[in-house]
Amino acid sequence: MSEHQPPGRPLWTLYEHVAMLIGLGSLAALCLAWLPFAMLLHPVLPRALGERLGRQVIMGGFRVYLRLLGALCACRFDLTALDTLRDQGPLIIAANHPSLLDAVLIISRLPNVVCVMKAGLMRHPLFGSAARLARYIRNDGMLQIVQQSREALQTGAQVLMFPEGTRTKAFPLDPLTPTLGLITRRSGAPVQTVILEFSTPYLGKAWPLFRKPTLPLHCRARLGRRFDAPNDHHAFTLELEAYFRQEMTPPAQADQDA
Repeated sequence: MSEHQPPGRPLWTLYEHVAMLIGLGSLAALCLAWLPFAMLLHPVLPRALGERLGRQVIMGGFRVYLRLLGALCACRFDLTALDTLRDQGPLIIAANHPSLLDAVLIISRLPNVVCVMKAGLMRHPLFGSAARLARYIRNDGMLQIVQQSREALQTGAQVLMFPEGTRTKAFPLDPLTPTLGLITRRSGAPVQTVILEFSTPYLGKAWPLFRKPTLPLHCRARLGRRFDAPNDHHAFTLELEAYFRQEMTPPAQADQDA
């Protein structure tokens, strides 16, 4: 199906519904395929081997998933900018959070990334085993997040955080939480910002899971500024939020605000 077909035609609308089912179903199938292996390997593998294997499998699985979306679901992903981060050592990767796809996009390009994710997802029967094998970090307490993030960075991993704490409600950005500032101050690791851009708010906070997408869907990740570890995490949080807002405000609106 051509991505240039005008939206609103009956066949195109039907295709968008089918593409939604393919997208959700294929992700569930990939997770189910790895689930029994992750469950069995987590208690028996040495920690270092388990987390390395777990992260590699998740990266590879997400990469296959995005290729499938590109081939069958009229989705176009420009993620090559993320590849430059692969060999740059311990970093805190801070990204905006417009969609449920955000973590999938970033993790698909980075082999040694640890994601800070909701505690409920860590307990989820479909996603939890893989996340636990990869030693992802639960966000059920600031001190725990800070400590586990420091430990991951000390082993050479990169930590992925969405400093809004949840998907964006008030676009372009919700207020940032102070957790990321605490992690970078206590670990000394730099913060690499990533700006995620979507052609539509698909799978955003206000987009129901089973609402069809508006296709074609275009997604792009671009690297922003890299911040050194601060002395004052409160001031850093305000600076980081101001930077994200500046980067994500359309030029015409920025001129009006000025």
